[in-house]
Amino acid sequence: MTLWIITLTAAYLLGSIPFGYLLVRFVQQEDVRDTGSGNIGATNVARAGGTTLGLFTLLLDALKGFVAAFLAMQFAPNTANGPSTLAIAAAVAAVVGHIFPVWLRFRGGKGIATALGVFIALVPMVAFSSVGVFALIVAITRLVSLGSILAAVSIPFLAILLVPHRSPALLVGLSFISLLSIVKHHANIVRLLKGTETRFGSKNSDSTDKKVNA
Repeated sequence: MTLWIITLTAAYLLGSIPFGYLLVRFVQQEDVRDTGSGNIGATNVARAGGTTLGLFTLLLDALKGFVAAFLAMQFAPNTANGPSTLAIAAAVAAVVGHIFPVWLRFRGGKGIATALGVFIALVPMVAFSSVGVFALIVAITRLVSLGSILAAVSIPFLAILLVPHRSPALLVGLSFISLLSIVKHHANIVRLLKGTETRFGSKNSDSTDKKVNA
């Protein structure tokens, strides 16, 4: 029980590090939450501080998810049915930390980048396949939000197809993370249904019509 408490607390706190907020505050001396949608994810960071800061945010948010799950796997190694329950729980805790960071009054990002990091640690083939889904959708539609949502939707199905030995806990954990990320895209989903979501590269975007997906 002590191991679980320490591991999940550490995973949550690691996941809750608001790299996007910190990078923009340090480099631009601005609060990224005052820009665009107010989100701390990579897309909004790119708006506030440029593409380089956005990429750094994406990488760091993914890295913290990977590290949280990877460290848990060292304490509770994989079993014959895949990642241990502790590692799966730590992955969930890291994503929850990113979406609801204690440092920012529980108002964080949408979890896509951090989820990618934990997926790479737990089920790398599934993670990279979901990136393919994302890239394909964005290439066809230029809708980053749609690519993120469909990539999240694909995760449980890809796990069924690509992970022959999997525990029910793994599918539940992956599905929960995916569902949480999708729910955080509720505003994007409304705009997609209305046909008003901004497309990647569009010159007509404004602060009330943004698609923040990391």
